[in-house]
Amino acid sequence: MPQRRRFLAIAATWSALGPAAAMAAPAPQPVVWKGVTLGALASMSIVHPDRAHAQALLTRSLAEIERLEGIFSLYRPDSVLSRLNAAGRLDAPPAELVELLSFSLALARATDGAFDPSVQPLFKTYLEHFSQPGAAPAGPPPARIKRALASVGFADVELDSDHVRLHRPGAALTLNGVAQGYITDRVADLLRDRGFDQVMVELGEIRALGDRPDGQTWQVGIADPDEPSAIRMTIPLRETSLATSGGYGTWFDRAHRHHHLFDPATGHSASRYAAVSVIAPRAMRADALSTALSILPPEKTRGVLSKFPPVVAHFFNDKNVFTINS
Repeated sequence: MPQRRRFLAIAATWSALGPAAAMAAPAPQPVVWKGVTLGALASMSIVHPDRAHAQALLTRSLAEIERLEGIFSLYRPDSVLSRLNAAGRLDAPPAELVELLSFSLALARATDGAFDPSVQPLFKTYLEHFSQPGAAPAGPPPARIKRALASVGFADVELDSDHVRLHRPGAALTLNGVAQGYITDRVADLLRDRGFDQVMVELGEIRALGDRPDGQTWQVGIADPDEPSAIRMTIPLRETSLATSGGYGTWFDRAHRHHHLFDPATGHSASRYAAVSVIAPRAMRADALSTALSILPPEKTRGVLSKFPPVVAHFFNDKNVFTINS
């Protein structure tokens, strides 16, 4: 089974509790929650002078995450996306699915299919192969990859406000390359709408609102692809988002040759870069672009980024890093 170690966190402080307020009176104690969400260990800390309000907002945030996971998750057989994949058609899709799938298909067109939400048959093929004892280290046989690719093709996904239909036999969608960013944005927006302007949301992708409660800019570390427990680069974030994609996020094999970032043109894992980090105003866009740029041929990178400004992309390879601004 592919392995991915993550820790998710949300920290929010009511905007009135900035450095000046902290000097005038003792800061209220945060309401803290620790548990599991989106399949990972998580924590949430909310600071507000009214602890009942903070607790209610914490509960509301967790409920929103759970609700959206019930739409997008591939690990829950009862999710909306799982039911769509099983039946090949979904009537009256929720607005969130229409919004996210519409964006995903638009990005697929903009990248000539490098980003493709219909690559789930490839994930299933690799997972089944490497789940078998004594699996060939070279990966699934070419014939199996060819069969999986026959089910891949974003152009054959029919999307309307009242239905979604998958026209290819065996087709299945994944929104794993964009859904975490979308959920991150939704939670950040929920907190801001309720007066929290000092917020850091890390739900697989990161969104920073305002500054830290001490008045300093939020600082976010980007993992070293060769040593994910170490920090390769530190990025200041304020009113912006950061997402990173890299094969090290989910390996299928112990030799680290096969991972979850598939090139739909070949059916194999894309290994152009060790990792790609994208800074964009919203986490959904940063999430999707970091995935797309991991697969996109380098000569097409600037053209795609120019369609989604403002964006900063960092490309990591071996011990080198280069940056492109849209």
